[in-house]
Amino acid sequence: MSAPMNAAAPLSTPTGATPAASPGAPRHVVVAGAGFIGLASAIELRGAGWDVTLVDPGPSGGEQAASYGNAGWLSSHSILPPASPGVWRQVPGWLMDPLGPLALRWSYLPRALPWLWRYLESASTQAKVRRTAHALRSLLQGAALLHQDLAQRAGASHLLAHQGVLHVYRSRADFVADAFAWDVRRQEGITWTEWDADTLRTREPDLAPDYGFAVHVAEAGHCRNPGAYAAALAAHAQAIGVRRITARATGLRASGGRLQAVQTDQGDIAADALVIAAGAYSLPLAQAAGDRVSLDAERGYHVTLAPVDDAAAQPAPRTPMMVMDRKLIVHRMDCGLRVAGQVEIAGNDAPPDWRRAEVLRQHLGALFPAISDEQLNGGRVWMGRRPSTPDGLPCIGLASGCQGVVHAYGHGHVGLGSSARTGRLVAQLLQGATPDIDLAPFSPQRFAARAA
Repeated sequence: MSAPMNAAAPLSTPTGATPAASPGAPRHVVVAGAGFIGLASAIELRGAGWDVTLVDPGPSGGEQAASYGNAGWLSSHSILPPASPGVWRQVPGWLMDPLGPLALRWSYLPRALPWLWRYLESASTQAKVRRTAHALRSLLQGAALLHQDLAQRAGASHLLAHQGVLHVYRSRADFVADAFAWDVRRQEGITWTEWDADTLRTREPDLAPDYGFAVHVAEAGHCRNPGAYAAALAAHAQAIGVRRITARATGLRASGGRLQAVQTDQGDIAADALVIAAGAYSLPLAQAAGDRVSLDAERGYHVTLAPVDDAAAQPAPRTPMMVMDRKLIVHRMDCGLRVAGQVEIAGNDAPPDWRRAEVLRQHLGALFPAISDEQLNGGRVWMGRRPSTPDGLPCIGLASGCQGVVHAYGHGHVGLGSSARTGRLVAQLLQGATPDIDLAPFSPQRFAARAA
């Protein structure tokens, strides 16, 4: 089990103090990407005394960003990799169903094949799954507490809640069939409370009666509005002196193996250091920094029903829930009732397949049958790009081909939850400090090692 961590201790200097970089440390760092990972990194680096420039082509929390449309979980227990032993038997069926839980655009198959092969291989044994889970637990442990600290600094505490989350099953037998996943969590120190059918009916009266069992994970938290939270962190970053440039980082310029400038579509920016936090668009920067990583976009969809003045008039979960047999999350947010899920492998540039959002809408109606057709049909649809590695572990570490470059991307389904700790780790790496956790499992060079 991972050792307990001091989740709330920030790297930033005390209020009113003047930040000071470590003696001899580079002073100017460019953070490429203004999603949750980039924002947390920029805030921690500025607090540690760096001159920080944040570069992104769009607004933080805008609808173009994965940070806008996620399911809003601060899930410190989401430690299982996306694949599992034996999942290869199910993949052909999923791929033949264009509206199944995992879809692939066949025109994209030649590019996706290496990623998909690693996806299956990474979880081919229970031992591999347990190693991945142990690493992810170290990254995610204390996620809700770390975000409470970050949100407090940004004046955004009202956007977070800490009431746990639910995993809902049709029966206890279905939960028992999922025993391996919960045993992995138990070994990593995660606890939960079982809700029988009566408890579930009492606590979640709007849920369809088809579901008769749930587990409540109390340590998890949630975000009431991910887009608003990202915007609040961006405003805080600028308030403490982080500069913001609207541009896309496209490459880097180095001399003698050390970074000299970050190239963007608006011109070069002289810099001593670079944090690659551009999400699904990080691959060209990683390659320019000398590292062959395996990264693709797990495209996800959501439907968000408009909020209503009287919450009782819109049936919804009282506690954010993952419905296990449907592989989706339902969460009442300040911005409306959101159902989120789906995995589509199609790259960054393919147009959305809005049928996948319609499937989510159908699931929502089945789960909460008292939702009116008017409310259900009035929901807004969205598609975003999760930056995902095939083994479920993000890339966090120093680049091998250019001094002063740090990788911080590939967080897949846990980007929001893991962002606060990742920001701390990025600052520690650039300060030359000992990281909070062992970063070996997250090495950006692990894919090249396997290829060799």
